[in-house]
Amino acid sequence: QVQLVESGGGLVQSGGSLRLSCAASGMIFSIYKMNWYRQLPGKQRELVAGITGGGITNYVDSVKGRFTISRDNAKNTVYLQMNSLKREDTAVYYCNRAPRWNAGRYENEYWGQGTQVTVSS
Repeated sequence: QVQLVESGGGLVQSGGSLRLSCAASGMIFSIYKMNWYRQLPGKQRELVAGITGGGITNYVDSVKGRFTISRDNAKNTVYLQMNSLKREDTAVYYCNRAPRWNAGRYENEYWGQGTQVTVSS
């Protein structure tokens, strides 16, 4: 079965950096778009960044120029490099395998368990 396991969260001071990793298994990793979402308590999950199998990326405006999403298809891993972190980046970050249209229907999307990122002032 598909599994997504995040790592790399933690506590960091404002202006600092963290790198999140998401290791995928049980799937042909290279054909799927992968995303990072984040969620604050009581709020909806927000799409932070995405990357297609071919490496095309997209970002929410609030992280452009500070965050970089990348992937290593040989290692079945997607990364989120977060620089110049701000207090408002504090959230639980989730790895996501985007739904894919296949044989007339969308395949299920999958989520990791989440990793906490806390940015202190």
